Amino acid sequence: MSHTHTGDFPIGFRRGGSPWQRDLAVLAKFAKDHHFVGIDTGPEPINELRKIKDAGLTIGTVDLKDWSMLASPDAGKRKDAAARNAELVMQCATLGVKNFFVVVIPEDHARPRAENFRFAIDGYGQLAQAINSTNSRLAIEGWPGGAPHYSSLACTTADYRAFLKDLPTNVGINYDPSHLIRVGIDHVRFLAEFAPRVYHVHGKDTEVMEDELYEHGNLQPATFAKGHGWGGHHWRYTIPGHGCAHWGRIFSLLKAAHYQGMVSVELEDEHFNGTEEGEKRGLICSREYLRSV
Repeated sequence: MSHTHTGDFPIGFRRGGSPWQRDLAVLAKFAKDHHFVGIDTGPEPINELRKIKDAGLTIGTVDLKDWSMLASPDAGKRKDAAARNAELVMQCATLGVKNFFVVVIPEDHARPRAENFRFAIDGYGQLAQAINSTNSRLAIEGWPGGAPHYSSLACTTADYRAFLKDLPTNVGINYDPSHLIRVGIDHVRFLAEFAPRVYHVHGKDTEVMEDELYEHGNLQPATFAKGHGWGGHHWRYTIPGHGCAHWGRIFSLLKAAHYQGMVSVELEDEHFNGTEEGEKRGLICSREYLRSV
């Protein structure tokens, strides 16, 4: 099975939405045949998740449900979402699932961020308390959200710091350097600060095109030029090693912090996505690069 050279971290991938990935048993066979250690998936029923375990693979993360409801202005919605997700966590824990993936997306994108922050602290705090006895953890990814609001919370260094300060230690980070690079945050410095709270890692990268940044800037959409798939006009998500991320330094910092989790390829790259052959090749190329670092 495949592991990184530095840190000996197991390599898996995040299940995508393409037709060839819909049958979880077939996907698990592909993963096993190509020496991946595990798969991240959505909030599937237990009998579906068991197909990953039956193939001899690890379940890296399972997505939480009702992400925006956990940060709703409505206290009743927050309470209900926390209860539904606590039930999901407890069911999945019977299969040995430890990490649960989420992005802190507010229900009301137009509200001031400070208000949505308070709602999120309450909703995620209720969930963290409810799952405390399961040894399970929440892994928050810093995807900034969609245009035009970019309203997700716990994406920047300051917001992550405040969020983790106000919540117990079973709430941590899904470290994905691609999002940090995209928004201009030093992804190595960030990891140096937060490594002890990193519970899962995505193997994804970002390429920044300096000429296109010069032409179009980093704020407005380009007037005439077409943007990149899985990206914008001056940046795009890529497979690991095709972007700006310093993977050797990343793995060294994770090793020093005694990170015990998986590195899961999240395939979002215009050079590979879109066909079954291309996506399989992208996953395999990502695996080989991560093994070499």
